Amino acid sequence: MLEIGLMNWVSLFWFIFCWVAYTQFSKYKAKTSASLSSVLHVHRINWMRRLLQREVRVGDASLLANLERNVTFFASSCVLILAGLLTAMTAVDEVQGMLGGVSFVVVDTLMTLELKLATLIGVFIYSFFTFTWSMRQFGFASVLVGAAPMPGDDSVTAAERRSFAIYAAKVIDQASRSYNYGLRSLYFSLSVLAWFIHPAAFALAATVVVGVLYQREFLSNSLHALMKVENVGEKVFRDDKELSKY
Repeated sequence: MLEIGLMNWVSLFWFIFCWVAYTQFSKYKAKTSASLSSVLHVHRINWMRRLLQREVRVGDASLLANLERNVTFFASSCVLILAGLLTAMTAVDEVQGMLGGVSFVVVDTLMTLELKLATLIGVFIYSFFTFTWSMRQFGFASVLVGAAPMPGDDSVTAAERRSFAIYAAKVIDQASRSYNYGLRSLYFSLSVLAWFIHPAAFALAATVVVGVLYQREFLSNSLHALMKVENVGEKVFRDDKELSKY
């Protein structure tokens, strides 16, 4: 504890606090204010409802496959980054020597440097698990698209079609949430890089990441445009069953 230093511990706890607190805040805020996740959920219900009216679903399957490919890319990247970090962990003394040659980087003890690398490893392990879980959920959604009833299937009632639209959209929404958590962890991993410069820079970078995430999820131009499409912004906080009727 003493060797690592109080400032390093404070900045690390501030980083964890920013990450956990923003995650909880964004969940609460999305219940009362329009966000990317809440607005896109309405669009997903519309997507599934209209999918049921199409006989050819090749385009829908392609869209899901494209989303899954994006997640696969990040999951694969996490594996490569983890391999690099584990390699660096086995040669901490060499990493310390290289960082010592940079004028604006604080010279750390081996234990402090190991803590920084271990923090990055932990972040990317979390990212890998969230991305792979997102991949699996997109796979579930693909199964649902394949199992979607055809427009002329009289054995399926209107209530069952409405239920399909609601819960298929929920599966896609959960997959997208996991993808969002993975992306969020990548944003915070970038703030850890500032820790190699100075603990104060690390704390500041974590705070900046929170600001960037808030602006993009709740104040971005993309959000406003998504709300304007079919006046979705007016339907965000309505019940799922009511939304499926539009």
